[in-house]
Amino acid sequence: FRIKVSGRTKHFMNAFGEEDIIENAVAALEVACAETSATISDFTAGPVYIGQTNKGRHEWFIEFQETPSDIDKFRVVLDQALQRENTDYQSKRAYNLALEEPLIRILPKGTFYKWMKKRGKLGGQNKVPRLSNNREYLDEINSLIEAGYLAEELH
Repeated sequence: FRIKVSGRTKHFMNAFGEEDIIENAVAALEVACAETSATISDFTAGPVYIGQTNKGRHEWFIEFQETPSDIDKFRVVLDQALQRENTDYQSKRAYNLALEEPLIRILPKGTFYKWMKKRGKLGGQNKVPRLSNNREYLDEINSLIEAGYLAEELH
């Protein structure tokens, strides 16, 4: 028999055993956008690791073309849709036992373009990494924000 591998095989989150893949994330984002009249230009997401005072969670950096009027509703709908798409995520989210609800950071328009340009990754086959199993991309973007690219508050 043959195995066909397609899509972005590097794009997943499994820092807590939740096994989120890009297809789950995109499907959940589509539901959240549809229910909140939002349109996304670009996004990336990664883990917030478990600490002494916090449980783990996902952090989403999103650049909207049309920002939802209620970002809290967007976050709740995204979380619920992810749970429907992925039973591993759902089991980790149950009663906030292992994962807390996701954080959403709204990025100003052009943030991902500037980040990709700084990385020398514009054009061609270069695409914004969607999901990461570590904080590398989130930390890089945070560094740019701290250097003068202002993000809106966390939700």
